[in-house]
Amino acid sequence: MPDTKFPLFAAPPPLTGISFQDDDPLDPPPPAAATGGGAANGGLVLKAQPEFPALGRGASRDKFAVLVDATAPSDVARSPLDLVTVLDVSGSMQGLKLQLVKRAMCFVVNQLGPADRLSVVTFSGLARRVTRLARMSGAGKAAAKLAVESLDVEWTGTNIGDGLRVGADVLSSRRQKNAVAAMILLSDGQDTVVGPYAYTRVLPPALASASAGTNYASLVPPAFAHAAASCAAPIHTFGFGADHDPAAMHTVAAGTGGTFSFVKDEAAVQDAFARCVGGLLSVAVQDARLAVLCLHRGVRVQEVSSGAYGSSVAADGRSATIDAGELYDGERRRFLVLVYVPRARFTEEVTRLVKVTCAYRDAATGQAARAAAPAVVIQRPLELEHMPAPAIEVERERVRLAAAEGIAAAREAADGGQHAGAARILDARLRELERSAPGAAGDDPTCEAIKEELRDLSTRVGDRNEYQQTGRACLLAGMSAHAQQRAAGVEIVTSSPATVGKATAARAYLTPKMEEMVELSRETSRKRRGSSSQQPSRQDAIKQIKQDLIEL
Repeated sequence: MPDTKFPLFAAPPPLTGISFQDDDPLDPPPPAAATGGGAANGGLVLKAQPEFPALGRGASRDKFAVLVDATAPSDVARSPLDLVTVLDVSGSMQGLKLQLVKRAMCFVVNQLGPADRLSVVTFSGLARRVTRLARMSGAGKAAAKLAVESLDVEWTGTNIGDGLRVGADVLSSRRQKNAVAAMILLSDGQDTVVGPYAYTRVLPPALASASAGTNYASLVPPAFAHAAASCAAPIHTFGFGADHDPAAMHTVAAGTGGTFSFVKDEAAVQDAFARCVGGLLSVAVQDARLAVLCLHRGVRVQEVSSGAYGSSVAADGRSATIDAGELYDGERRRFLVLVYVPRARFTEEVTRLVKVTCAYRDAATGQAARAAAPAVVIQRPLELEHMPAPAIEVERERVRLAAAEGIAAAREAADGGQHAGAARILDARLRELERSAPGAAGDDPTCEAIKEELRDLSTRVGDRNEYQQTGRACLLAGMSAHAQQRAAGVEIVTSSPATVGKATAARAYLTPKMEEMVELSRETSRKRRGSSSQQPSRQDAIKQIKQDLIEL
């Protein structure tokens, strides 16, 4: 029975067939006139740019690149958030780890508004819902913090799948739904049901059958799979410490449209949560779908490079679509559309290649909206003496995609034991980037962040032990960030002053709202530490965190 003194507290649910249906009611939506019927501060900005401004009339070209660039509006009203946090409380989380997660959770609670709703789920051998999906009003925040402070470890295994199933049931059984929803999953260990260290003798029969093999995709609740017709919500995963299973966490994130972050420096878990929540609390655009229509009768779409985002090309090549999903405030998505350009007629001075449009929903108002880019047109001179340099924006996207492909290839090589070969792949991508026009300039923030990432990853894959400790997780976090074009994170304290505290996989995609939230997290940490320069003992650190939680 639910605790009557603290109504947010919930009794452990049964293993399956859960239907909670006790979420707090939402405020009624404001009238359409009050919302303005559209984006609060402008709409999505859509651009399309050809690889080259001109092509000789007598020439044709395969895989001529058109860069499609969609940018969400900035400083707009946001939609309230339904957030479920699924937290590992297995025995390995005891002590400082759990106290750090509690403090990070209290920071998250403080950032949520009265229209946002939060539910906390924990798991060890089995999962339980600690708090129902409740609004974060003053009383709601106090009860949520009290629930978080009450968490304790349980020595019964690590059942990530059950944690996700209970979290999924919380969101799936909502009586009312905020427009934006997400799950956060944090674990520091190996799944003991479907992972390589699975054991089944102490598990109920209903769960024992799930332990065969290492099918990490089975951890993803079916309704949350990214391939589902209507994905319920992304699951953003956080591998906490050096002993988690990065393959499992990456699979869950990639399978739901979420991001995977690696938090090796356990003290940085609050910053990692802050980066994620800063995005979730600034969703500006939802259900964005880009449409590419060929204009000239001879132009055909040949290929679309869309990373983790679904895309399709019509059988006749005359059109293509890209499902870009949600965009945070000020966030960008870039895609390369490769088209065939035919030879021009003798009198044809220009060729109209494609027209790009985007249909989307304003997250704050729920109103449908559209954006369109000017038609992509190239000049067709009779003779082209010198081929012009490719557009710098197109080249930047090319080298980003090449780096992402190199990271994925290096991961495959290192997983196969070819550590030296993995390092060579990354070094080769780095040299290509340094020779490219945007990379050689040295002043492009995106390219500089990717250069730093490739250098760091190369040092982590060449040695087998380092790869197992940090390299695999860093590679997967980088793959997640590049595929989603969204800031994931790698939080590692290194011996190099130049790289301490940097999250290279995230920097190329950080939005202003994410940066603001991370800075707020760091400011609260600085205030907490005060002016003392003495390094506390582990016991003193735990005592200080407990005192901070009481004050929160």
